[in-house]
Amino acid sequence: MAQKRFYLSVTDKKIAGVCGGLAEYFDIDPLLVRIAFLIFTFCIGGGLMAYLLIWLLASKPDNQYLR
Repeated sequence: MAQKRFYLSVTDKKIAGVCGGLAEYFDIDPLLVRIAFLIFTFCIGGGLMAYLLIWLLASKPDNQYLR
């Protein structure tokens, strides 16, 4: 069984593919992830920092995953 890994999304991205990648990884709607980041940003204040950190640390998918 192949191990599930998180990658930035190349098909469902608005800015960097973080929310699309998280939605693919957890198999949920990307809109829910985007709303969660907005709530986290405006209510708690750490959403933007979390987004940037994930963007910097996440890897892009290999070519074999794009086929």
